[in-house]
Amino acid sequence: MREFVNYPREDIEYLKLLSQKFPTAQSAATEIINLKAIQNLPKGTEHFISDIHGEYEAFTHIMRSASGAIREKIDMLFSKVLDEEERSTLATVIYYPEEKIKDTTMHMYESEKEEWYRNTLNYLLELCHLVSSKYTRSKVRKALPEEYAYVIDELLNTDFNLHNKKEYYHNIITTIIDIGKAPDFIVSVCYVIQHLIVDHLHIVGDIFDRGPRADIVMEDLINYHSVDIQWGNHDIVWMGAAAGSPVCIATVLSNSIRYNNLHVLETGYGISLRPLSVFANEVYANSNVERYIVDIDDMGENNFRITEKDIELTGMMAKAITIIMFKLEGQVIMRNPDFDMDNRLLLEKINFEKGTIKLGFKEYELLDTDFPTLDPKNPYALTEEEQRLMDELCENFRASEKLQKHIVFLFSKGSMYRCYNGNLLFHGSIPMEKNGDFKEFTFGLRSYSGKNLFDFCAAKAHDGYFAGEDSYERQLGQDFMWWLWCGKYSPLFARDKITTFERRLIADKETWIEQKDPYYTVTETARGCEFILREFNLSGKHSHIINGHTPVRASEGENPVKGEGKLINIDGGFCRAYQKTTGIAGYTLIYNSYVMRLSSHEAFTSREEAIRFNKDIVSASVVFERLDKRIKIAETDNGRKLQKQVDNLYRLLNAYKLGIIAEGN
Repeated sequence: MREFVNYPREDIEYLKLLSQKFPTAQSAATEIINLKAIQNLPKGTEHFISDIHGEYEAFTHIMRSASGAIREKIDMLFSKVLDEEERSTLATVIYYPEEKIKDTTMHMYESEKEEWYRNTLNYLLELCHLVSSKYTRSKVRKALPEEYAYVIDELLNTDFNLHNKKEYYHNIITTIIDIGKAPDFIVSVCYVIQHLIVDHLHIVGDIFDRGPRADIVMEDLINYHSVDIQWGNHDIVWMGAAAGSPVCIATVLSNSIRYNNLHVLETGYGISLRPLSVFANEVYANSNVERYIVDIDDMGENNFRITEKDIELTGMMAKAITIIMFKLEGQVIMRNPDFDMDNRLLLEKINFEKGTIKLGFKEYELLDTDFPTLDPKNPYALTEEEQRLMDELCENFRASEKLQKHIVFLFSKGSMYRCYNGNLLFHGSIPMEKNGDFKEFTFGLRSYSGKNLFDFCAAKAHDGYFAGEDSYERQLGQDFMWWLWCGKYSPLFARDKITTFERRLIADKETWIEQKDPYYTVTETARGCEFILREFNLSGKHSHIINGHTPVRASEGENPVKGEGKLINIDGGFCRAYQKTTGIAGYTLIYNSYVMRLSSHEAFTSREEAIRFNKDIVSASVVFERLDKRIKIAETDNGRKLQKQVDNLYRLLNAYKLGIIAEGN
C-alpha cells in the first residue's frame, strides 16, 4: 500500500474534484482494480498502412483482412479440421460476408444450407472468441451490433464445462437458423471479427491522388473505430485545395486529370469541372496538347469507357490547368522568398523566339511552345479568363460539403508525425544535411529543424485552413501547404525540386531527376535512425521509424527494413502506375503483443475475383522482430496514462483513509 502524507493545496483541490467521480474509498479501490486489470491485458494489435492513393478496393481488402492477420488466426485454429480451400472460403466469408454467403449458398438445398450455416457459425464464434480474448468484456460489448449484442455476448462467454451450457449454446444456434436469421447473424459476427482483430489503425500518409476514389477511403476511415493519420504530400495539397488555395486547386486538378481520375472530383465530391472544360475548349481547341494527353496504360480501372474525344478533351483541360498551375506556382515562390525556390521560376527562363529554356548553363529545346495565355513580359500573371475560371473553381471546392467534412477529419485525426508506443511515424522525411545533422529552415525571423520544424509546419497548415478569411495568416498558411506538397526538401516531399515542367516539356531525362533528401542516406545506419528517434524522446531496441512515401523496389532486391532494423518503409504500393517499378503492391505492417510482421502484397485484381475465387493479396509475411516477452497494456502509451490515473486514485484513497477528504455517499 502506498503512503502519501504531504498534500499541497493544489493537490487537495484536484483530489476533491476527483472525489466527485469516486465519492467513497470503495469506489476508488474498485476503479484501481479495474484499471490494473486492463493494464495486465495484452497490447492491442496495431495495423500500419501507407500510400493508398485512392485505390479503395485494394485498401478495403487489406482493411477487412487485416493484412493477413485474420487468415493467420484461421490457420492457427482450423488447420487440422479444414483443408486449404475451406479455410480460404471461411476467410472470404469474414472479408465479404454479404456477398460470399450468397455466392456460396445460392445453389444449395435447404438442408445443405442449414448445415453450412451451423458449421460456419461455429467456426466464426470460435474465431471471434479468440480475437476478443485480449479485451475486457466491456470493450467487446461496445464492438457488438445492437440487435445481436446480447446473443453474441452469451455465445462468446459460454462455459462448456458448466452443466447444460453446451446444449444451451447449440439451441441458440439452432434457433438462429430456424427463424431465418443465420445470414444476418453471420454478417454481424464477421464484422465483429474485423473490428476486434485490429485495435488501432495508423495511416502513414497519401490517401489522395492517382487512384479512383479517395473519398470512399475517407468515409471508411471516418467510420473506423480507432485511427490516426500522418499527412502525406498528396494529402496536404488536397487540404490546401479545400481551404481555397488557387495553386493547390490547380495542382489537384492537374494530378486528377493526369490519371483520368475525375470521378473523385465530380461523383465523390460534387465538384463540377464544366468551367474548366468550357475554358479549355475555347482557349486550347486548336492548341498542341500532345504532351498533356492522359496515359491510359497507367490508369488501371480509370481507363474504362474512355473515348478518343475524351482523351482529346482531357488533354486540353490538362494543358489549360497545368499552365495556370505553373503561373500560380511562380506567384507563390515570388511572395515567399523564404521558400528558397527562385530556381523554379521557370516561365521567365523561356526564350519564346527560339522555343527553348535555359536551366543552369544549358539550353534545352521545348517540346511545346504553344502557350496562348502566357505573356512573355509578365509570364506569371493570369489572364482575365483564367482568373475568372480559378475564382469559380475555388468557390466549387470550398462549397463541397463532403470534401470539407473529410478535410476537417484529416485535421482532427492527422498530424505531421506521431509518436505511438515507442515508434515514430511520419510520411516522408525529416530534412537532414549530408553530415547527419538536421537541416535548418528559416521562415520569418526564426529557424526551424527536426521536431521543431514538424511542429511549425503543422501550425502553418492549421492557419491555412482555420485562420480568418482574407487574413495574412491564412494566405501564408495556404502557401505553406503548397510548399509542403512540393517545396525544396519539405518534410512531406523530401526532394530538391518537383520536375513536372521538365517531364512535360523537355525530352532530356537528366532534367527530370529529383534529388532525394540526405535523410535517405543517413537512415541507412542504425546510428542515424537513433539520432532522429532521440529528437522525439524515443529510444530502446524496440523503437522504430515508420515511413511511407518512397516505393520499395522489391523486384530489384530492395529491402523495406533499413538502418539495421530501425526504419521500416511501408509504402503501400497501391498505386498501379508504380507496380511496374516495384514488382509488388507494397507493404503493410502488423504490430501485435508478440511480434512486428511485414506483409508484402500482390496487386489486387478486383473485389469480384476476391469473392468468387477466394483470392487474397497477401503474398508473403515476414516476422522481422520478435519481442522478448508478450507486451502488456501497462507497457504502452495508453498503459502509462492509466498508471497516472491509478496513482491519483491511490492518493485519493489515502486521503480518504487519513481523513484529509471526507467520503461522500
